[in-house]
Amino acid sequence: MIDQNLLQKLFEQAKASDRKRQNYDLRTNAQDGSQRMLNALLPGTEVPVHRHPNSNENVILLVGRLDEVLFDEDGNETERIHLDPSIGNYGCVVPANVWHTIEVIEPSVIYEAKDGKFGEDGSENWPNH
Repeated sequence: MIDQNLLQKLFEQAKASDRKRQNYDLRTNAQDGSQRMLNALLPGTEVPVHRHPNSNENVILLVGRLDEVLFDEDGNETERIHLDPSIGNYGCVVPANVWHTIEVIEPSVIYEAKDGKFGEDGSENWPNH
């Protein structure tokens, strides 16, 4: 059950983490090759600029406010997608092979889904981050 109790537990774990975030795996078994997870994120967390060359990434914001930030090949910001369920902006799809990161405005929980496990699917971090 994805409910307020689970989200609160994830926020507490994120507060205790040096990374200021905590994920919760939603895959059905260890052989599931996808990435499906909840990610609790606190302001100040640093998510490296990265890309997924073989899959788009679906991001749905359950609670909070954040910006999904997209970049071109030279590291220039090309788009900033403001997600805030209180105004009807619930999520976005980051196209395959697009550099991106997030900037957390207030404590947030997102559902992330893509093909392949990070690190095993060709995903990579921006060389300068």
